[in-house]
Amino acid sequence: MSPTTAPDTLPIRISTTILNLLLPHHRTTDQAPAAAESFPHQLRQVSDFIRDGAPIVFTLPGFPCKSPNPAKVLGHLPDQGERLSLSFLHSLCTEIERSYPPGARVIICSDGHAFGDLIGVPDAHIDAYADELRTLIDQLGLTNLSVFDLRDVLGDLPHDTKRAHLHKRYAPTRDALRAEVRTDDTTLALYRGITRFLVEDTADHTGTRSALQRECRQRAYGVIQRSRAWGDLIADHHPRSVRLSIHPQPIGTLKFGIRLLDAPDAWTTPWHSAALRRSDGTWTLMPRGKAAQLGRLIERDGRPSHFAQD
Repeated sequence: MSPTTAPDTLPIRISTTILNLLLPHHRTTDQAPAAAESFPHQLRQVSDFIRDGAPIVFTLPGFPCKSPNPAKVLGHLPDQGERLSLSFLHSLCTEIERSYPPGARVIICSDGHAFGDLIGVPDAHIDAYADELRTLIDQLGLTNLSVFDLRDVLGDLPHDTKRAHLHKRYAPTRDALRAEVRTDDTTLALYRGITRFLVEDTADHTGTRSALQRECRQRAYGVIQRSRAWGDLIADHHPRSVRLSIHPQPIGTLKFGIRLLDAPDAWTTPWHSAALRRSDGTWTLMPRGKAAQLGRLIERDGRPSHFAQD
């Protein structure tokens, strides 16, 4: 290899190594395993950081708030599921640092306020959840992580005003989204997944199940509109970042889906479930009701934390 080509190949080699660290945690519905080379967009983005000798910045929309359904979660504040997930993200950055000394950091883009009105969660609970995430990051010494939310963009404006601003500036039209759901399998899967979560999260519906499903299908469009808007806002504020996603993503797309913890399906997240420590010491996520059947409740700092099998 000539001296003139060597500097150009080094960023690609290092970025391939970093993608290989992420691949075991890829959150996807694709069945076949993929090599790092199947993610050209991420390889190119990571290589750009490496050429500059800068820390790699990942943005991860998610960690919005706890589900409002008490049959699924232990309360409205982060618990052991979030602790484990945050620790995992920090350790992933630490692993990257071993291969690339400038390291990496993850900006958790807490998106609860973007669609809190559509999922039935009070804004005060969303604020408390994000504030507790920041506290946990500080208490656990997770120096590779930070939290970003609408307060960092629009300050102390009323929450409805913030949502209106976000929607007006960034959200796609509902007609455009409906057309995409009809023609794109990935968007259809997202729409169905969010509809299912909305149905499951509604604990106080008094009408028929078919009426609830119709209502949730309509709200799902709104949630996706706001989620898209939030993603575009993140891109404006963190334009060079590598975009992670808590939703399953096909191989080679612009977002890299990442699995935070073991769970029965590719859609389960810590904020829609409770953590269960199995008798062999491993962890999994599941609805609170099911976890309560399998283990005993463990408290931490005076609050329910997780379940544990003996």
